[in-house]
Amino acid sequence: MTLFDDVSFVIRAKNRKTVFEKLTKPMTPTEISKELGLNIGFVSNILIELKKRKLIDCLSPNEKRHRFYKITKKGEQVLEATKKIGNS
Repeated sequence: MTLFDDVSFVIRAKNRKTVFEKLTKPMTPTEISKELGLNIGFVSNILIELKKRKLIDCLSPNEKRHRFYKITKKGEQVLEATKKIGNS
C-alpha cells in the first residue's frame, strides 16, 4: 500500500477526513463525537478503519472506556500529503 492509497482512503469520505484531522492531539471517541456532532458508533467505526491502516493508534488500549487515539507518524505523512494536494 502506498502513501497515496492512504491519502485516497482518508479524503474520499468527508467524515473520515474530519475525524482523522481531529486526531492531531489525543482524543476519545466521545470527545470527537461531541465536537463534530457525529454519532458515537459512526466515530468508532471510522477509528477502527483508520487504526487498521496504522494511521492512528490507541494510546490507552487496556482501558475499556475513555480510550485516547492520536495520529501515528505514518498518519502525519498522510495528513501532510492531503494538505499538499489541496484537500484539507
